[in-house]
Amino acid sequence: MKLLTIAESLGCELRGDPGIEITGVAGMEHAVPGQLTFLANPKYAHKVKHTRASAILVEKEVRDLPIASLVSSNPYLDFARALELFYQPPRPVPGIHPLAYVSESACIGENASIGPFAVVGDRVVIGRNAALYPHAVIYTGAQIGDDFTAHSHAVVREFCRIGNRVILQNGAVVGGDGFGFAKRADGTHYKIVQSGPAVIEDDVEIQCLSAIDRATVGETRVKRGAKIDNLVQVGHACVVGEDNIICAQAGLAGSSILESGVLLAGQAGISGHLTIHRGAIVYAQSGIGGDVEAGARVSGSPAFPANEWLRAVTAFPRLPELMKTVRELRKRVEELEHERGK
Repeated sequence: MKLLTIAESLGCELRGDPGIEITGVAGMEHAVPGQLTFLANPKYAHKVKHTRASAILVEKEVRDLPIASLVSSNPYLDFARALELFYQPPRPVPGIHPLAYVSESACIGENASIGPFAVVGDRVVIGRNAALYPHAVIYTGAQIGDDFTAHSHAVVREFCRIGNRVILQNGAVVGGDGFGFAKRADGTHYKIVQSGPAVIEDDVEIQCLSAIDRATVGETRVKRGAKIDNLVQVGHACVVGEDNIICAQAGLAGSSILESGVLLAGQAGISGHLTIHRGAIVYAQSGIGGDVEAGARVSGSPAFPANEWLRAVTAFPRLPELMKTVRELRKRVEELEHERGK
């Protein structure tokens, strides 16, 4: 594909030879001649001279590069768009495989593909263009919109509701039972029925082996555009806000509320019954025990403002030395006071 064709497709300004033939895309360090790469942060512009790529996506601020450039207001986004010009995941052929089970009472929209050993339960409703890969399971009464994709071993439990353009990666579970038990007088545990469905709004992606638990009463809700990474736990009755990013191994205890634009980095833990307000960032391995203000950046366990945490963690390795200094100073003060008392 000619570089000019890519520039026109992406709406980018072309600087350099429009006739360069591009055969694929790659990161700057791994690109080879014939490939397109990208520079998302201008401070790394000095690395461009070492790339073997034939062309690069850059921001307007970066000029006079040694290779052909496509100037973009968002190079990372346009790199993602360029990737689609060269690779599209294979889509299964429409139709219901003879080894799949689809209940007679289910309603499946046109152009669906349901693979072998997939199961669609009673009174399920699925919109157009669904793709259910082998061993995907949709329980009784689930309602699902258009352009739904459930990869192998993904599960949607009973009466859950899913919007349009939702993707469940392998092993994701929507609507598994919340962790609810009542303790009897003898110390044993009585299971509480989890009656509230999980609701997944439009344009959500839930990646491998993540769990969105159903609620005891009410509902658990993941709002429009949220992206949930692998091995994430969303507890019963939680709300995950619009366009949230929740990274791998994060966990939300029950009734946590995340407003729009929140980012939880890997292994963040949310204690539950609290609110993380709009646009907050929770750094990796942080422990959240109370509300987080809008736009705040917090880190540590228990978490506190990230800029303070950076200073604290820098000082932490020096604590033994500081303690030794304090003991020596205290001893010296005691000696001086003793001398003055004579």
